[in-house]
Amino acid sequence: MFRRGLILFFLCSLSAIGRAQGTPDDTIKIDTRLVSVPVVVSDRNGRYIPNLTRDDFTILQDGVPQRIDFFATNEEPLTVALLIDTSQSTRPVLDDIKDSARSLVKLLRPSDRAMIVAFDYTTHVLSTLTSDTRELRKAIDQAEIPRGIVGTTLREAAYQTVENTFRPIKGRKAVIILTDGKDFGSRIAADDLLHSLEESDTMVYSVMFQTDERNSFRRTTFSERGIYGRRFPPRNPATLRRIERMAQMNRKAEEYLRQMADLTAGRFYASTDGRLKEVFESIIKELRLQYRLGFYPPEDKAQGAFHEIKVKVTRPEMVVRARNGYRAEN
Repeated sequence: MFRRGLILFFLCSLSAIGRAQGTPDDTIKIDTRLVSVPVVVSDRNGRYIPNLTRDDFTILQDGVPQRIDFFATNEEPLTVALLIDTSQSTRPVLDDIKDSARSLVKLLRPSDRAMIVAFDYTTHVLSTLTSDTRELRKAIDQAEIPRGIVGTTLREAAYQTVENTFRPIKGRKAVIILTDGKDFGSRIAADDLLHSLEESDTMVYSVMFQTDERNSFRRTTFSERGIYGRRFPPRNPATLRRIERMAQMNRKAEEYLRQMADLTAGRFYASTDGRLKEVFESIIKELRLQYRLGFYPPEDKAQGAFHEIKVKVTRPEMVVRARNGYRAEN
């Protein structure tokens, strides 16, 4: 009995020493877990604001100010995952997307790491995290649409990337998702992915391109040409219902992609084609210019509870983007 008590005392002492000597960036669960908060600050014209200090920021959890235990402004290596939708609906724009993805690789520095993931009826890790740009370009070349197999496991690909690869990684990290937003076949529920993102400090940038509705309408109007080649709006009720269903699916998909981006302090982009070079340039620049703040939250007895985060800056006329909350880990 005495020996067991001695062992417990020794382990508790080690834990206390670890908390005292560890860096603020260490991630420990529950009350000793540092909550990492990536923050982007810009003016109202979208220009990023550099050279802010710790004293310029205030972090609130559930409306209560918290002490900022960690603050970093120096440029750190980036960790980026590029998730490419290779389902059947991306066929019209996939070549442009791949060209844009190659331009993203050119923006990476030797110290940065990236991975390429394709998803359709399943998830394909085409390249694990690497700084080798040749390997990344080769992986992009391998992103192809499968023949005759339908499915879009968007949530599964995002969940696996965040949980299996990004969770233990510290620093500036982001998942960039290129998709039409519609998910068919994922075993991960929509809320489960959002909860995973609430427990993570990974930023999500979602780029939505709409192809189905536009191309379907073109096919419809072409098949219903009037005399002399003039086009008329489709009058077939079944066709109209199909177009409306597609519009509803696109609206729901966009809402979810925006939710992922807003939850993590990322951004949502809409694209009608796959030419995304300027989008990628903006994302990489933003990642390099972000501030990283962190705080140790008060003890939370309600494991799994969601806590709202709000970040403020003392300077006027500034626009602040930060994750809007976190979920206490179970």
